[in-house]
Amino acid sequence: MTQRLHLVFGGELTDPTKTTFKDPSAIHVVGIFPDYKSAFNAWKSEAQRTVDDAHMRYFIAHIHRLRDEKAPASPTEELGL
Repeated sequence: MTQRLHLVFGGELTDPTKTTFKDPSAIHVVGIFPDYKSAFNAWKSEAQRTVDDAHMRYFIAHIHRLRDEKAPASPTEELGL
């Protein structure tokens, strides 16, 4: 069975109509979740907690989509680092 990991993160944006973080070093990493449903629940909780601040935004990143097993390995992976 393929593992489908999801990362939930967020923070203050420079402009509510864009996706640029005001301070990338202050990004709140909520966590990594084993399925979309649990990631969505975590995202929803954080989004509701910060609903009164239009500049706060949370996202779900599909980690499993960032890696294509059929693509050649990066130089770092080939070194075993």
